[in-house]
Order: sequence, then structure tokens, then C-alpha cells
Amino acid sequence: MKMRFVLTLLITLLSLPVLAAIQTVTLAVPSMNCAACPITVKLALNKVDGVSQVDVSYPDREAVVTFDDNLTSVETLNQATGDAGYPSTLKPSEAERE
Repeated sequence: MKMRFVLTLLITLLSLPVLAAIQTVTLAVPSMNCAACPITVKLALNKVDGVSQVDVSYPDREAVVTFDDNLTSVETLNQATGDAGYPSTLKPSEAERE
């Protein structure tokens, strides 16, 4: 009986979909050249499925994006900004620089 329970539990756990991982990335958006540009970048990123938060900084020329990696990817985020006229690239994290 105990073995059957363990086997059932194991099968159940293995059949569950992979849990979504919420990620936060920083995108460099060097082509923002006016104070109104962040509005367009933020609107473009917020339209991407899975994006939950976007903070765009004109002085830093970057966008910090929080998203569900089961629904979207960094490549999709870069495409969204590029399609809006503001190409972006992933900025390396502090951990990657060290």
C-alpha cells in the first residue's frame, strides 16, 4: 500500500507542467533620445503576453521588465521594442560581470 502511494505521488508530480518562473531582466535601449520615447517602449513591452511590470528610464536608456518565462522570452521582448522603433539588447546582470 505504501509503495502504491509513493508511485502514485511520483507519477502525479512528474506529470505536472513545469512551474512558471518569473524573471526580471534589464534591456538596454540606446536609441531613446527624448523624454517621450520611454512611453512608446513601455507600451510596446506591456502588450507582450506574460509581461507583468515594466519600468523604463530615459536617463539610463534602459527598461526593466518582469515577465513569466513560460509565456514570453527575452527575444520576444527585444522584438517588441524593435518593432516599436527602439531596438534593445539584454544588459548583463551584476552577477555575470563579476
